[in-house]
Amino acid sequence: MTPDMLFVFATLGITIALFVSDRIRMDLVALMVVVTLALSGIITPAEAVAGFGEPVVIMIAALFVVGEALFRTGIAAAAGNWLLRMGGSSETRLLLFLLPVVALLSAFMSSTGAVALLIPVVLSMARRSGMQPSQLMMPLAFAALIGGMLTLIGTPPNIIVSSQMRSAGLEPFGFFDFTPLGLAILIAGMGYLILVARKLLPERAQQLAENTAPGVAAISGRYALSRQLHKLMITPGSPLAQKTPAEAALRTEYDVTVIAISRSGGLLSSLVPVLSNTRMQYQDQLIVYADEARLEHLCETLKLKRMGFPAREISQLERQFGMAEVLLPPESPLCDRSIKEGHFRERYGLSVLGIRRDQAAMDTSFTETQLTPGDTLLLAGSWEQIRSLQGSRELVVLQTPAELEEIPTHGNRGPVALIILLAMLVCMTTGWLDNLSAILLAALAMILTGCVSLQESYRSLNATSLILIAGMLPLALAMERSGALAWVVEHLVSLVGDSSPLVLCASLFMLTSLLSQFISNTATTVLLAPIAITTAQLTGVNPEPVMMTVAIAASTAFATPIASPVNTLVLAPGNYRFADFARVGIPLQLLALAITLILTPMLFPF
Repeated sequence: MTPDMLFVFATLGITIALFVSDRIRMDLVALMVVVTLALSGIITPAEAVAGFGEPVVIMIAALFVVGEALFRTGIAAAAGNWLLRMGGSSETRLLLFLLPVVALLSAFMSSTGAVALLIPVVLSMARRSGMQPSQLMMPLAFAALIGGMLTLIGTPPNIIVSSQMRSAGLEPFGFFDFTPLGLAILIAGMGYLILVARKLLPERAQQLAENTAPGVAAISGRYALSRQLHKLMITPGSPLAQKTPAEAALRTEYDVTVIAISRSGGLLSSLVPVLSNTRMQYQDQLIVYADEARLEHLCETLKLKRMGFPAREISQLERQFGMAEVLLPPESPLCDRSIKEGHFRERYGLSVLGIRRDQAAMDTSFTETQLTPGDTLLLAGSWEQIRSLQGSRELVVLQTPAELEEIPTHGNRGPVALIILLAMLVCMTTGWLDNLSAILLAALAMILTGCVSLQESYRSLNATSLILIAGMLPLALAMERSGALAWVVEHLVSLVGDSSPLVLCASLFMLTSLLSQFISNTATTVLLAPIAITTAQLTGVNPEPVMMTVAIAASTAFATPIASPVNTLVLAPGNYRFADFARVGIPLQLLALAITLILTPMLFPF
């Protein structure tokens, strides 16, 4: 063993130890690897930093922009709504629909791309369903990796082993030759991820930055407002018909705040905010904030009918209407006026739900409570009106809810974003353009068509994931350049070369899977495929089952967050630690190993 090989093995060992210890951020460890290799002389400094210009890194960065555009145009939320409708509040049903979707996408496009596109969808689903992202993100990543096993173009290792067979003068694998084995692993993997892995996954809240805004519930809780959202329908004979809420004196006489009106029975399609000139009609459904004790008298007096308000409709309402906390500065013209005199609906299109004075919530009278400098007000209304408060000089916006960031800022560009996405997928699956070109063009088109702004695009780039991937790529090159990888492979193959074909396949599977946890599965396959096919030919074994085993094993990158860009992508959203992947991923690797050893000889006899 040469000094260079010892140095690379030591670097790899220390890197793994630092990852496992979780004491230093993984992106910082990756940068330390870059510097170490640049100083070692095994690879040049230019090669050490070349990972930052690798196509896979550029492609992932562009996919972040595409994913952000789908989020900002509401496409991600629409997909999440469909999955929530199908899966409901059941985590099991949700996973039953989510996992096949991502696996199918990964069978025809990059698994990294599929996960990058679905991350905002899953985060939105988790938020609305009350689940922790940690319960969904790792199953999402693993299903995408398994989906790559389904077709020839699903993942680079499949293409590499097929090309290697062609180079050796053998019949290459067909497009769907991988499907039977991949489908069996997908079905078994889904059973494991849904029934077993959910008990191994941490129930860990998504890690938030220190300045992350609280949600609507947290803000409203400071004003002693319980969940007082109701839906009331105006029946024939009601005195409210053809009146505005102000003319009907709903706030002054009944202490009821109308924040929206739903017409024609459609919540999303006809929901409108209540402004100063909004007139109510028969059959209108009023969305109101009111104390439960007042509703009976209100409905009887004004001939209103209480309607059911399912949680699904409440979540839809909250995506269009929200709250903001504002401060009244001394120079504001609203000082020394009552809420009624402040004409908040006329000025801002918003309603006052509560007041805090001297850090305490206070009982509020719409006509009598005088606003004073330093008061903080809780305003409710459409997200568009809340966003417009940012430029107001009469009020100082203290906090807007975290939900504001989830509201589509370019909702009218949704059809355009969908067309761009479909065009990208068609180009990738048909081979009209290479993956990198298709994704870069899609990202550029999203920006130029207004589906996402340039500033939003920059914010969407996950620096941790990009640095980690780019920083670890030179380690694979160093292992190859120093001869360390060839040394490991040659010694292991020499131990099993004279054994039965099943032992040979099992050994190659474990070696390929092990190496894929720390270096690119593409690089692993490039190095192992020639050795595997040569060993099979020398021992008189049919190369097909051996090469199929190597291809499947290369996609079992489940045990570490650096095993695949897919795992790295879900690391931060799921707030995972290094050990979480090993705890959940190793049993899945063993399951894939067992299925491969059982089915491969049946599909491709030795």
